[in-house]
Amino acid sequence: MLNVGKIEEGFVLDHIKAGKSLSIYHHLQLDKLDCTVAIIKNARSSKMERKDIIKVECDVNMLNLDILGFIDHTITVNVIKDGKIVEKKQLSLPKEIKNVIRCKNPRCITSIEQGLPHIFVLTDPQKEVYRCKYCEEKCRQRW
Repeated sequence: MLNVGKIEEGFVLDHIKAGKSLSIYHHLQLDKLDCTVAIIKNARSSKMERKDIIKVECDVNMLNLDILGFIDHTITVNVIKDGKIVEKKQLSLPKEIKNVIRCKNPRCITSIEQGLPHIFVLTDPQKEVYRCKYCEEKCRQRW
């Protein structure tokens, strides 16, 4: 049995699809934070069979919930204070995401204007479809 110690203050990302924790680690830029991070891969789960968990010992406000909601809005964010869960944040699909993915359309203005942000807008919440704000190209990249 693997034993990973509890954290006193920070957050735990739970119910991550097995094998996706490293991708989330990099997209949330957790490597740039000066704090303790524990990644647990392929943990047993009664709900999901296998899951990944990320424990981070820093303020939850350092976390970009929009990026996390875009990657997988079924992840649970447990906020930890004094070693106990004080809040569970449920994620949702963000209405707009900026500079997380890039538009693949070669005729899009973002291909020509280097400094322009890549902005995608949620156009169909049921099908989880995002489109480029400038050219309306459908986002093909989902985690």
